[in-house]
Parts: sequence; C-alpha cells; structure tokens
Amino acid sequence: MSHIKSRLVGGDSICSGRVEIEHGETWVTVCDSDFDLKAASVICSELNCGAVVSILRGAHFKEGDGPIWNETLQCAGNESQLFYCPRISHWNETCSHANDVSIVCSGATDELRLVDGGSPCAGKVEVKYKDQWGIVCDGAWEMEDAEVVCRQLGCGSAVSVHDQGHFGSSSGPIWLDEVACDGTESSLYKCKHRGWGVHSCDHHEAATVTCSGHITPRLAGGDSVCSGRVEVRYGETWATVCDSNFSLRTASVICNELNCGTAISILRGAQFAEGHGTVWNKTFQCAGNESHLLYCPRTSHVNQTCSPANDVSIICSRHTGFRLVNGSTECSGRVEIQVRGAWRALCDSHWNFSVANVLCNQLDCGFAVSAPEEG
Repeated sequence: MSHIKSRLVGGDSICSGRVEIEHGETWVTVCDSDFDLKAASVICSELNCGAVVSILRGAHFKEGDGPIWNETLQCAGNESQLFYCPRISHWNETCSHANDVSIVCSGATDELRLVDGGSPCAGKVEVKYKDQWGIVCDGAWEMEDAEVVCRQLGCGSAVSVHDQGHFGSSSGPIWLDEVACDGTESSLYKCKHRGWGVHSCDHHEAATVTCSGHITPRLAGGDSVCSGRVEVRYGETWATVCDSNFSLRTASVICNELNCGTAISILRGAQFAEGHGTVWNKTFQCAGNESHLLYCPRTSHVNQTCSPANDVSIICSRHTGFRLVNGSTECSGRVEIQVRGAWRALCDSHWNFSVANVLCNQLDCGFAVSAPEEG
C-alpha cells in the first residue's frame, strides 16, 4: 500500500477546507461521490482537528487544480491514519473539480481564543497550530485585526486594543506576527501574515483586544466573595443590575462562573448597598446551563425605570455566612444567612431539596433528609 496523507485547503482555518491527498509527490483533490463520514472522521483525527462537523460537496471551498483522486476510501472510521483505510478504484465515474469535497472539523471552531482578560471576549489573542496554543504578536496590530477576532468569536465588535503587557506576558510558541486584516474577513486565518512561526517579537508583545460582547460578573459589597451586589463589566465599564426580571437561572449562571456553587437567594432593593455609576439597561434571559453570563441572551428593558435603589444582589451556596438555628441538633433548624453583618432568615421562595443538599454538605452535615418549605 502506497504512502498517503491528507490536508485541508482553502477553508477558514487549518481544520476546514477542500480535502486533498498526497499520493507520491503529488497533491490530488477528492471527489464528493462516495466520500463518507467515516473517511472524514479519519482525516479530522489524523490532522488533530477533532471530530467531523460537516461534509461539504460541490467544491464548497473553491475548485482545486491538478489531478483528481481516482479511488474511493473505504474507512471503518477508527483508523489512526488515512494510510490504513482500504481503497477501491472508481468504476464508471466521471468526476470534475466542480465535485471536489470539503470538510469542517470541530477543531476549526476552537482554534482562536482570548485569554487572561476575564471572559471569552477580552484578553490576549491566541491561535492553535499543530495542536498547540500560541500567541499572535502585536506588530502592526490594529482595530481592523481586532474586529475580525471579535466577529469570529461571536463577541460583537472590537471596543479597544491595548498597550503591551495590558493582560500580562505569555509563554509558549509565537505563531503569528504582522497580521494584516482589512476588517471584512470572516476568520483571522484569512488575513495576511508573515507565516506560521515567523516573527520578530517576544512574549511581552502579545496582541490584545476587548470586544463589545465582553461581559464579566462580580459580586460587590457582600460578606464574602460569593455574596453581594451583582455588577457586570461590559467593555471597560462596570454597571449594576436591576432587580426587575432578574431570575434564579441568571443568578445560578453567575454563581457558577464565579466558582461559587449555585444560587441560594436573590436579594432585591440594594440589600448590599447601592452601587455607583451606570445601571445595566438590559435583562438577562439565561436558561441556567450557560458556562458564562456572556452566553445568556439579553433583551432591552421595556418601559422600565431602574435606579441604584433597585440593585439586585445574590447569595451563592459557597457563601460562608450560613447557619441553622432553633433545631434539635446543630444540623437541623431554620436557615439563616448573613447579610452585611446581620443574620436573617432565608426566604423559601426558591427553596428545594437540591439546594438544601448543597447547604448540608457545606455545613459538614452530610446530606439533606428533609427540606420543608414553610415553618
């Protein structure tokens, strides 16, 4: 069996594009007829590009040139390399470059990221090449380049680029330098650059960006890092959040993002004192399973006037100020929480057995046996 290997050409990244196979000394395109998911899976795996997202027929990433592969791949799907897939010759088949097949692998959606900026939409620009993350240098880095990054990540538009060292220094490979986008590209990989691994910069010169979709929550004014007034940073500005239409699902997403467990209580009416500055002018519509507040849909307030007196606060399960009182043992009784130094009874509006179980575990009281809602 002759040596063969594959590559993807003309796509939005190194993990998407027209399938080409090296046969001897020649690269050939592959016909979309009889090309199946199993063969695509082997190619994605061999290229360290994850799993198959889609097979695109009809020269989706433009027609190739040169010879066309004259065999059909008969992969089982578990081969480590395309080399090990059985092949049979085409029978009675006419195929042109208009039938060149392309694939998109899952790695194609995970080869660009922003790090050390506090959310997926702000930070130093990193790209993945040869299955390893590395930085993009800030040589010639401008707002047009940042705009492409923000758009590719689904983070809106670019708000700002930053001076060297704004998000700290980096380590690892330096993959790209002197990136030159015109701002209209769908992917950073379509922009001009000096070539992979070719650079004249160091790890203190990473390209950076803050996108308009950059949303990071924090809890302020509370009795611990897991309780307090909800504030969100949008772009470069911190804003408080109105208690109107603020849901337990949104609170749970915030607690989870802050590594504070799940939401125990929502406190309305600026219970942890009024904030300063702007008030967030949208309503979060979280499903509750989002990993970051950034991914929650948002709608504008309708006929709503909200002031700092309406700032919402939350208490997460990892808040240190919980106790049980008036019970028969130290592990039973009425639940009280500490708010600004004072102990208060916990409202049972969101109380359920799952939340009670979390609290029992935190208080070193095992698991919940019962969680009555009243009394």
